Amino acid sequence: MRFTCLAALLPLVLLAGCASLPDGPAEVALPYVKIFSKNKPAGETTLPDGWRRWTLSKFKKPTTYKLVEYNGRTVVEAQADGSASGLVHRLDIDPNDFPFLAWQWKATALIKTADNRTKQFEDSPVRVVVTFAGDTDALPMDERMFSDNVRLLTGQKMPYATLMYIWENRAPVGAVLPNLHTSRIKMIVADSGDGNVGQWQDQLRNVVEDYRRAFGEAPGRITSVAVMTDTDNTGETALAYYGDISFRRAAGR
Repeated sequence: MRFTCLAALLPLVLLAGCASLPDGPAEVALPYVKIFSKNKPAGETTLPDGWRRWTLSKFKKPTTYKLVEYNGRTVVEAQADGSASGLVHRLDIDPNDFPFLAWQWKATALIKTADNRTKQFEDSPVRVVVTFAGDTDALPMDERMFSDNVRLLTGQKMPYATLMYIWENRAPVGAVLPNLHTSRIKMIVADSGDGNVGQWQDQLRNVVEDYRRAFGEAPGRITSVAVMTDTDNTGETALAYYGDISFRRAAGR
């Protein structure tokens, strides 16, 4: 009976996609993000300092990431072809001390059939993902069961809460989109439509305010930041770039 229940849950876990992040003491959690531009351009076998691969599931084809030179600086290039995976950086940050998240990204095109309001088409050319600690024992029973089953199926533990900043085709900037399988993941639209496609975009978000809007409570400590370009649900291709990511005390620095 247990096997039957887990097998039935498998499609939901795969559709949930980035519900879980890899465990493991591969590196010490840091109070700052190691930036891409300090690295040298390299092939896909060389990861940026402080980052590691984030494989969502053995059933999913991974997206290709590599360090490349772009206008004299090193950035991360992401190429997806019916794929989904990311790069993740462990952190230990009090968001009240560093509430502002700044990053740069560039999408070369929209994913034509993507719609993050529909689980079958939940893809984005760029995502910046932030995870938070919290008391998982205080979550409702159904959320704890979902988290336990995800870990059984993937070997990866779900964070207490996850914010995903995405580039959406239609939903307006600032919209909070739910994950259709768990209330512990919320997507926030940071860019929308094709008006900024092909151009580097500087993003700045107050994660404390966004977390309160998304979850209705104060955030716990930030445990990781990740980037992900995914086209596994639509089966399309995507080419995108990520610049440096940082948490800041104030909006201007």
